[in-house]
Amino acid sequence: MKLDALRHADFSRLDDAVTDWSEMVGKLKTLKDDARSQLKGKADKADWTGLNAAVTREFIAKTVEEFGDAHTQATSIRNILKDTRDELVEYRRQLNDAIARGLKKNLTVVGNSDGSFTVTMNIHPDRAAEGTDVPDHSPQDVTDLRDEIQGILTKAAESDSTAARALRALVDQADLGFSDASYANRDAAAEAMQAADRAAELAGDPGGMTPEEFDELNSALEKYGDDDLFAERFATALGPQGVMDFWTGINDPHTNMQLGQARVDKYGSLQEHLGLTLANATQSDSAAMQRWERDMVGLTGELVPSRDNPRAVGAQVMSNLMRWGDFDDKFLKNYGNELIRVEKERSGNGRSAELAWHFPMGPMLNRTGTDGGSDPMTGFMMALGKSPEAATDFFNGTFVTKDEDHDFLRDTDGDGNKGKIGLTNFQYLFEERDWPKEYDDKGEESITGKNAFGWALEAAATGHPAGEQPTPDLPPHNPGQARLMEALVNSVSDDPERLTKHGYLSDSFGQIAAEYLPDINRAMADDKYGNTNLLFPVAGTAAEMDHNDVTRFLVSLGQNPEGYARVEMGQKAYMTNLMDYHLNPDLPEDKRYPQDPQTTIEDIARRSGEISGTLAIGRQEAVLGEAHQKDEDYQKSMGQLKNTISGIVGTGIGVGTSFIATPAGGAAAGGAAGTVSSVVLEQIFGGLEPNNLKDAGENEGVRWEKARQNNTEHGQVAALEAAKAHDLPYANKVADWVLHGNGDGFASASVNVSRMADDLDTNIPN
Repeated sequence: MKLDALRHADFSRLDDAVTDWSEMVGKLKTLKDDARSQLKGKADKADWTGLNAAVTREFIAKTVEEFGDAHTQATSIRNILKDTRDELVEYRRQLNDAIARGLKKNLTVVGNSDGSFTVTMNIHPDRAAEGTDVPDHSPQDVTDLRDEIQGILTKAAESDSTAARALRALVDQADLGFSDASYANRDAAAEAMQAADRAAELAGDPGGMTPEEFDELNSALEKYGDDDLFAERFATALGPQGVMDFWTGINDPHTNMQLGQARVDKYGSLQEHLGLTLANATQSDSAAMQRWERDMVGLTGELVPSRDNPRAVGAQVMSNLMRWGDFDDKFLKNYGNELIRVEKERSGNGRSAELAWHFPMGPMLNRTGTDGGSDPMTGFMMALGKSPEAATDFFNGTFVTKDEDHDFLRDTDGDGNKGKIGLTNFQYLFEERDWPKEYDDKGEESITGKNAFGWALEAAATGHPAGEQPTPDLPPHNPGQARLMEALVNSVSDDPERLTKHGYLSDSFGQIAAEYLPDINRAMADDKYGNTNLLFPVAGTAAEMDHNDVTRFLVSLGQNPEGYARVEMGQKAYMTNLMDYHLNPDLPEDKRYPQDPQTTIEDIARRSGEISGTLAIGRQEAVLGEAHQKDEDYQKSMGQLKNTISGIVGTGIGVGTSFIATPAGGAAAGGAAGTVSSVVLEQIFGGLEPNNLKDAGENEGVRWEKARQNNTEHGQVAALEAAKAHDLPYANKVADWVLHGNGDGFASASVNVSRMADDLDTNIPN
């Protein structure tokens, strides 16, 4: 910064900017609060159906979020401007004070045209007026004044330049809309960017990294990884090739000579912090980051470190850094498409994924202990599990078409002749792919890859990250999600061992099924022209499934405790809220099931009974069949859901937002739904389940009857509580209606499983 620029600076325009941005912050806060309380508040209470449910509601939610981000970004800009203004004003004061002190020693400071300055004598003693006492100064005084002023100008220049860099970077974060990056002052933003430069410098030399430098890098990534400016600056400074070289190099003992084995126990920590940082960086819309993403996708199939010395493929490196964090959807879509292309190329169009990713001397690219990291699909599936939109897009993508050179042959029309078939990415990964064998740190074969596939599919089919429960804000199922549910049910029906031999998938598959209970109930009603759509309303796109396929799917799912528990508990919660919804006298006529209350309750209980009965047959097969599951495992899985259910009950759950049934349920909660649900769900955990099979032993009939009694009691309590909540005159009859409907449902389950799933070797009750 030039001397005269700071000495004579007019900060009035900067003052105005701070004032304007402060006013903007206040206005945006009002807009943000109004959007949340008014726009979103009214949207939450609205009756969303059809296109509105799928598009408008989600648009409103994103708009409200944008108001919040706008307020955050404006606040950060105001804070940086204000802090910079205050610092520059202070540096100007320090400069003027230093110049004034110099004058007292007969020294003056003159700015030169090139921006430099000169400290010189103010009045030469020989030219001083007669009688004037000229102060003395020493050469050291000249040096000290020069150094002090240079220090002030350097700090002022740094304040000005880092503020400009931070503001530009902050604005560049979002190409459309606003960034949610938050900074209290200029120092915080500048510190983050300086730390990023240092971290990139350290990571740029994996071969020469010392243990101390490793610790410094790991600490910086841990401290700043969730800082938006740090993440973007680090990623772009290191570059995609730098990421490849670093992670491959540090895991290669032939490259990493100085570090050796000194920090191997901390590689897992570094891997996580590096992954989180890169994930955060991809959320930036800056031009530099968009180039980074394109270049990284371009390295997916490149050999690392070189074609002359291949130790891995780019996808293997990057995928292992994708196990943590929320990567940008667009990046994931492009990366996934390229990953599939590379796998097809390296595996002979899908013939051997095992050989595609095998390197005899490949480095250990995953340091978590769950697997070696040679299969890039594992880390990518983990990333998709946190990014539902990208997951839906990926699984619905095409792996091969019918015309491609591949031997995926099936008898698709039942005429005994096999023909080439097209495969989606879902079908390829679930039905055809030979998942490469990986081993954990105990030497046991790892299930991490295919388990991660289950998480990714859960996100793709439900619309929310795997492992989370749906919220009232979650949009209803869209066509892509519904098609995946259909494909999943059809696939398991076609070959149940795809699930039963991989029971670890059942928690995710059970969660998916539980969030499609309205669709499942519809499918099991076999009602093509009736009013089942009103009995089980769906707001978004309904999954169209065949009764036979759903039955076979539920029997298979029931053979795993976690899968069984999620659907069984979900159906009970859904049935409870459904009864409250349909018994509500204020339900609009156009949404009412056009049958009398008795038929309505019986039909709800009938479908619930068939679903529970079908699951019970699967559970019975698991306990009494070759699987030798224990009843205690099922009881434990049921109990583990208690906290999840209890937490949601307090928010007032309804058909559309019950603890598992998402807004795809399509019906709004009745005013008493929270009370009704609380009573019924407390009963579920009130002791019926833990002891209902205590003395059943190998007696199939006793087990069947206990399951039927259990479901009947829950249905009766649900109907009684709903009738009581709405003060209905036939409250003394609803329990009988449930008894009749539930009995029919269990009978249907027994008959239908014997006809539709007899090949599963299930001990079907009479």
